[in-house]
Order: sequence, then C-alpha cells, then structure tokens
Amino acid sequence: MTISPISNSELERRWALARTILDVEHLDALVMHAREDWIGGYVRWFTDVPALNGYPRTVVFFRDRPMLVVEMGAFGTDRVPAPEDHGARGVGRILGTPSFHSIHYTVDYDTGLLVGGLRDAGAKRLGVLCPQAFPYGMMAALKDGFDTIDASDRLDQVKAIRSAEEIALIRKTADLQDRVFAEVCDFIRPGVTDRDVATHAEAVGRRLGSDQGIHLGLSAPQGQPSRFMGRHFQTRQLSAGDHMSLLIEVNGPGGLYLEIARTMVLGTAQDHLHAAFANVKAAQDHTLSLMKPGAHPAAIAQSHDDWMQARGLPPEIRLYAHGQGCEMVERPLIRRDETMPLAEGMCLAVHPGYDDGRVFAVICDNYLITSTGVSDCLHRTEKKIFEL
Repeated sequence: MTISPISNSELERRWALARTILDVEHLDALVMHAREDWIGGYVRWFTDVPALNGYPRTVVFFRDRPMLVVEMGAFGTDRVPAPEDHGARGVGRILGTPSFHSIHYTVDYDTGLLVGGLRDAGAKRLGVLCPQAFPYGMMAALKDGFDTIDASDRLDQVKAIRSAEEIALIRKTADLQDRVFAEVCDFIRPGVTDRDVATHAEAVGRRLGSDQGIHLGLSAPQGQPSRFMGRHFQTRQLSAGDHMSLLIEVNGPGGLYLEIARTMVLGTAQDHLHAAFANVKAAQDHTLSLMKPGAHPAAIAQSHDDWMQARGLPPEIRLYAHGQGCEMVERPLIRRDETMPLAEGMCLAVHPGYDDGRVFAVICDNYLITSTGVSDCLHRTEKKIFEL
C-alpha cells in the first residue's frame, strides 16, 4: 500500500482506458515489467504499487479477469489476495519467487511463473508495454509462446492525459516541493555539506508525504559551475559566497512526480550568475509560448535550439522538457525523436539549462497543457537566484 493511495475510481478509469486498447488491438492481455519506482510507471499506473529496490514486479492486465502479479516472494507463492488488501486492488492472483537481477540463474524464475499464469488464463495475443526493457529471457519466452505486439504507443497516449483527480494530486505535489525548497533555504548555511542539504531536503519531503525521488546538486565557489550530481559526490562543505543549484525531483500524493530547480547563493550573486539565470528563464518562457494542443515536440525542440544559438548559447543535447506522472520521465519528450503531439491535460517539466564552464545555469518547473496553451506555473517558488 502506498503512503497516499489514489482512489478506486481513478484506478477504474485507467483500467477502462486499457480495456479500450485491448478491444481495438484484439488483445487478451497487456504485460508490463519493472524493477524500480522512479521510471517504472506502467506497473504503478495499473496497480498503485511500484516496483522497489531492484526487485522485479511483472503485471498482467487481462481483458476478462483480475490482474496477475509476479513478484519477489517465497518459493511456491500462489495466492488470491483478500478483498481488504488495499495494495492488491484489481489483482486476482499473486505468484512469488525469490529472484534477483544480480543472480543470473534466478531471473528466469519470474519468466516461468509469468508464462504459466498466462497459459492458465488462456491468453494467446498479448500487448507488451516497453518490451525493450524486459529481461531478455522473459521477452524471448513471450515471443516464442504467444502472439505479441508492442502496445506502448497506444497506452502512452492515454496515460499522458491527466484526470481531474491526478491534476489535483499534481498541484499538491508542486506545493510539497515548494515547501521543501523553502525549508532548504532556511537550513543551508556555511559549514554544512552538500549531502547535509540533500538529506535535509529528503527528510522534509518524506515528512510531507513523498516516498521516492532524488535530490541533485553540488555547491561551488562562484565562477565555477554548481552541477547536478547525486549523493556519492555530495561531500563538499559550503562556505560564505558559494552557490548551489538544487534539483528536487520527488513524488507526492498518488505517487506522481514533478521537479523544481533553483540556485541559492550564500551571500550576493555575481552578475554572471544573474545573467545566466535570466537566459534560462527566458528560454523557458520561449518554450512555454510554443506549448499548446497539437504542437509537435520536434518542432518545439528545434525552435529552442534556434533561440539559444541566436543568443550565442549552446543547443540542447540533453532532455530539457518532458512529461511527468507516475514516472520521473514519461512521454511526450520535447526532442527531435518524439512523435506524440501535445494534448490538453498533459503535465510537463520544462528545465532548459547550459554549462559555460563558469556556471551551470538551470531552471525547472512544471506546467499543464490547457486548451489554449499552458497553465500558470504549478510551482509558486519565485523564479530568481536566491541570495541567502
């Protein structure tokens, strides 16, 4: 069971959308697999329970019966969850085996249970969600034993549109992240380490209801870039005059992810830092002006590169804007290879940035696509360099 579960009606809405895909494609079931929470959202989207800690979790959504789950457990696990088991809503059968992706000979145990469960249900034609991410042996067994198609694109298109309940939860997550950043500003000071800052941010988020996510950022003297790096590299101690760019990318109620990034200075920011932040803020505004229903991500990405280069700034070689929901990163991606057009009800993070060797300039916020463009910024944190 998640810390703040979504409602039964929201799960039923998602299942109804999935059944439409099953009908259109003449499928008996959709099959999905994940090993972690941050980018494993098909599993969470269908069950409201993520895969965690690298342990595999495979879910089968059937046309005509409750779901099948194959997950970490004791040998011989085969149970029907009790009606009051809130962590197994819509699940009719749970199979378990002690398998680990670090132990090569155990990985196929999940495959055997999955294939057996599909055959017990009489499934023949399957839609696989992101088959490229399945374990090789599992995908090979599905192809050998069943008629399979890649159903990712169809599911992604309906998954990307947020319901009224999801939008309400998204707004609560934005508020949670604003509160985390505000408490970080109260906490950060000379003498603490980057890890102290990230740990404080994580503790605040957990207290407010987040259960997963990342906090990236390293401090640096002004004149050197403060880049996004993880916990293993957050060993530096801050001094007066230093700056730190911090990314808070955690989920909130309903397990929905957003992200916010701002730069803090322990003192007065130099002109170059202010100018760089003004550049990325203007770049964000430019991208937002292009976002509306029907807009094509490839065209937006090209326009962003043109805008940057016209001002002597580098084109984007990362992913600078993308959808978010049950996953940190989900479609549509704002880049040249995305085929999904924008649509009303999508939620996107927009975080242009660049590194000129003196500063890592970045800003990050989330927006909803409306009928005419984008919503007001979901985050209420002021868009500025925070001089503390």
